[in-house]
Amino acid sequence: MTDKNGSGTGDLPASLEAAWGLRNRPAKGPKPGLSLERIVAAAVGIAAADGIAAVSMGKVAQHLGVSTMSLYRYVSAKDELYVLMQEAALGAPEPLAALANGAGWRAALTEWAAAQRSRYHAHLWALRIPIGGPPASPNSIAWWEQGLQALEDSGLGEGDKTSVILLVSNFIRSEAAMMSDLAAAVLARGVSSEELMASHERTLKRLVDPERHPGIARQLESGVMSEPDDPEYEFTFGMGVLLDGVAALIRRTAEGAGGRDGEVGEVKSA
Repeated sequence: MTDKNGSGTGDLPASLEAAWGLRNRPAKGPKPGLSLERIVAAAVGIAAADGIAAVSMGKVAQHLGVSTMSLYRYVSAKDELYVLMQEAALGAPEPLAALANGAGWRAALTEWAAAQRSRYHAHLWALRIPIGGPPASPNSIAWWEQGLQALEDSGLGEGDKTSVILLVSNFIRSEAAMMSDLAAAVLARGVSSEELMASHERTLKRLVDPERHPGIARQLESGVMSEPDDPEYEFTFGMGVLLDGVAALIRRTAEGAGGRDGEVGEVKSA
């Protein structure tokens, strides 16, 4: 394998070679006007309209008005196309204002999480792309780096910084995936999200036995399930609880009793 300057690239998968621009385009054969950027843009458009499952090399070729085989001169496989689609959709992170203003790790990590969540919400189909391994494409590396920069002055060890980034990233993906699933359910049933939740509440009232399910019965009696769904509140609440835990870890680390260099014990109230 060689990079665009003719240097070796080692054993990088083809998808990462393409994402990092380390592969030469064939000198002969490609249809004039066809480019990797056009192929990826067409695939993203199909995913946005019909979901990631609708993306195939044949459908992308049809959309572009070219033969399927002509795409393989630019993209070697669908897995490679997936990586490039995710790179294009999520993009690189914008600079964090909290870092520029010296607002501290908590404000910076909150801003980082909100920005990443916003990208996922704009491209919910990207959540259906299988995770093929740790972050290694240009934009995923950039997001990872920015998260680490947010924790630079936290006092955490390098291993714990990575664990915190993984924890917050999993929360972001989980929250966005739930919104994606809810949107799919609303679309499939042809009702609003409010009607869907009201139907769910009515079903629970029919099925829940207060003796067997006292907790759920109290929820129904309290009326909390009838309250309007507020995704922003749930995200803010979840991030607040997560970062309270990170703050506790930082305190224990400062005391020499937490993190990978010390025993992580029970989280106590601040």
